[in-house]
Amino acid sequence: MSRTPVLIVGAGPTGLVLALWLTKSGVPVRIIDKAAEAGTTSRALAVQARTLELYRQLGIAEAVVSAGYEVQAVNLWSGDSPRARVPFGNVGSGMSPFPYMLVFPQDEHERLLIERLAALGVSVERGTELAGFVQTATGVRATLKGPSGAELACDASYIAGCDGAHSRVREALGISFPGGTYAQFFYVADVEASGPFKAHELFGNLDGVDFIVAFPLHGDKRLRLIGRVNEAQGADPHAVTFADVSTHAIDRMHLVVTKVNWFSTYKVHHRVANSFRSGRAFLVGDAAHVHSPVGGQGMNTGIGDAINLAWKLAAVTKGEAAVRLLDSYELERIGFARRLVATTDRAFTLVTSLGRVVPAMRVLFVIVILPIALKSSMMRRLMFRTISQIGIKYPMSFLSVGSAGNVRGGDRLPWVPMGAADNFTPLTSMAWQAHVYGEPRSGARAMCAELRVPLHIFSWTPEAERAGLARSALYLVRPDGYVALADLDGSAAGLRGYLTERGISLAANALV
Repeated sequence: MSRTPVLIVGAGPTGLVLALWLTKSGVPVRIIDKAAEAGTTSRALAVQARTLELYRQLGIAEAVVSAGYEVQAVNLWSGDSPRARVPFGNVGSGMSPFPYMLVFPQDEHERLLIERLAALGVSVERGTELAGFVQTATGVRATLKGPSGAELACDASYIAGCDGAHSRVREALGISFPGGTYAQFFYVADVEASGPFKAHELFGNLDGVDFIVAFPLHGDKRLRLIGRVNEAQGADPHAVTFADVSTHAIDRMHLVVTKVNWFSTYKVHHRVANSFRSGRAFLVGDAAHVHSPVGGQGMNTGIGDAINLAWKLAAVTKGEAAVRLLDSYELERIGFARRLVATTDRAFTLVTSLGRVVPAMRVLFVIVILPIALKSSMMRRLMFRTISQIGIKYPMSFLSVGSAGNVRGGDRLPWVPMGAADNFTPLTSMAWQAHVYGEPRSGARAMCAELRVPLHIFSWTPEAERAGLARSALYLVRPDGYVALADLDGSAAGLRGYLTERGISLAANALV
C-alpha cells in the first residue's frame, strides 16, 4: 500500500485550505469527509484581511473578493430606531492590500475551494469517515469507513484533524477540550425581506430582550439573520421553526420577511483543546478551538491554523527542515486561540445577556462610547488590526529572532504599497525569501545566492519607513508571510546561523 504524506480528516474551509496549500507545495494529500455532499447552509460569513492576504499567496484572493462584498458600515439599532452608524469602508487603508472586511457565505466559500482543489487533481472523498487510527514511529495507520460501510486501511505520514468541534481525531488522541457551552440557543436563517437595510452594510438590533443581526447577501433582498431563540418559544429549541421565532427585534428594525429559504438552530461553545498535537497527529480549526461568532473570527482562525501547519508539514515531508519545525505549530497557534476565546467570550456575554444591567450597558456602549471611540484614527486602526487578524504575531516562537526598526521576528511582514505593485507580490512563491528595503549590506547578496534564498531588494521609500521597517536591514520572511529573522546589520552570518540552528535546508531556489 502506498503511503499518503498527509491524511486530512474534514473538508470544511480549514481542511480544504490545508489541502490546497500542501498540494500547491508539491505534497500529495488525501482528504475525506463523512458528509455525502458539501454544505449548503452556513453561519460563517466574514472573510478577514489576513485571510485574503494568505489567499493572495494561493492565487484565490481575487476570486473570493469578486464573489463577496466589502462591508462599508455597521448600523446599530436600539429600540425601534437606529442609534449609531459605524463606518468601515477602507478602515485599514495603508495597512493591508485588503483594507476591509468581506462577506462571503461559507457554503459558497467551500465550493470555490473545492473547485480550485479539483483543478489541481484532488477530490474530496465524500461519505468517508475516520473509524480510528494508530501511530507508529514512522507514520499513521488509519482505518476508514467508506460510503458502503466497508473498512479500508490508509497509511499516512501525518494526520490532520480538521473535523470540527466533535472531532474524531481529537477523541482518538484523548485530548481534552475544556471550556463550556452557552445556555441559550441561537438561530440562523436565509430570508428574503424588505426594509431599511442597504447593500454592503450590516444591521444589528441590541434590544434589551432580544437581538438580531442582519447581513445583506447577493440576490434580490436576501438577508442572513442571526438571533436568539428565547426560552419562552418552547422547551425543545431544536423543534423551533422561523414562525416560532420572536419578531420583537425584527419588527423594531422594520424588517418584513417574505420568504424563508432555510433555517437552523444551534448552540455556541467556547473551548480550546489542551494540545494541538500528539506525535504525528494535529488538530486544526474547530477541532482545536471553538468560540462565539463575535467579530467573525472562527473560520478565519481555522484557515490561519491550516496555513501555519501546511508550510511546516511541506518542509518536513520533503526533507527540507528538521522534524522539530512541527513543534512550532502548537507553540504559535494555541496562545492566540486561548486569547481569542477569552476575548470573544466577554464580548458575546455583553451582546447577548439579559437581565437589567447588561442591556442598559449595551445601549450606553452603542449610543455614546462606540461613536466617540471610533472618531479616533488610532482606535479605528486598532480595531482593524484586531478584527482583521493582521495583528497576530509569534514573538515567543523559536522561529522568531531579532528586531529591526519597529519590526520583530514573529511579526507579520508589514505591507508596503509601491505604486502598481507592493512588497507582498513575492510572497506568491509560498517560499522563504529575504527582503531588504534600501541598499543591502556588504555580503548579503552573495550569502543569499549561496544559500539559495531569493533576495528581494526594494527601494527605500517613506511608505517603508512608515511601515516600521529599517533601512538596509535584512528580513528573512517565512512562506506564510511572517518575519522569521529581523537583522538590523543585514549580515550574511546572521542568515546562515539562523538556518543552521533551526535545521532548515534549501531546495533549488526555494525553502519550503
